[in-house]
Amino acid sequence: MIESVQVRTRLWTRVEYDRLISLGIIQEDERLELLAGELVLRDRQSPGHAFAIQSLGDALGHAIGPGGHVRTLSPIALDSESEPEPDLSVVPGVIRDYRDDHPSQPTLLVEVADTSLIFDREHKGSLYARARLPEYWIVNLVDRVLEVYREPTPDTAAPFGWAYRVALTLGPHDHVTPLAAPSARILVADFLP
Repeated sequence: MIESVQVRTRLWTRVEYDRLISLGIIQEDERLELLAGELVLRDRQSPGHAFAIQSLGDALGHAIGPGGHVRTLSPIALDSESEPEPDLSVVPGVIRDYRDDHPSQPTLLVEVADTSLIFDREHKGSLYARARLPEYWIVNLVDRVLEVYREPTPDTAAPFGWAYRVALTLGPHDHVTPLAAPSARILVADFLP
């Protein structure tokens, strides 16, 4: 008779995670992020991935204007158990506002996805919706489209109990307007490799 063994894991808080980094146990350049209490390895960037981050970051920087700024591969203090490092984020205020702590309420998070596409859609999307972030984008390098998610809402079928009610798919010839910059129009083809 084979017995079933339940594996128990320990979840980490954001405070503990930051302490591991400050003690040098986790190196700041390690490709880890804290998601819902779990330390998750991030994929390496392909040249196309890096191109998409840089070109979309430039476009968002022009679109946002004063009152906000774009961060690249920087931590977000999402909640007590999550400190993701999205490829791009748009946050209110100026860089100096985050000298002592990471931003907690971005107006937009962006992930560039190829090998991580399903994970970014299902897990990160649900996590970001649970934090009630108004807008989440996935630059989908597999299908060469931009996926735009808006209006977080409870959803018992989602991994973290929340999902985005509105999901749009924009092709290379479409324009996107970030909620944080309603007068901006960014051509999707400009940031697709």
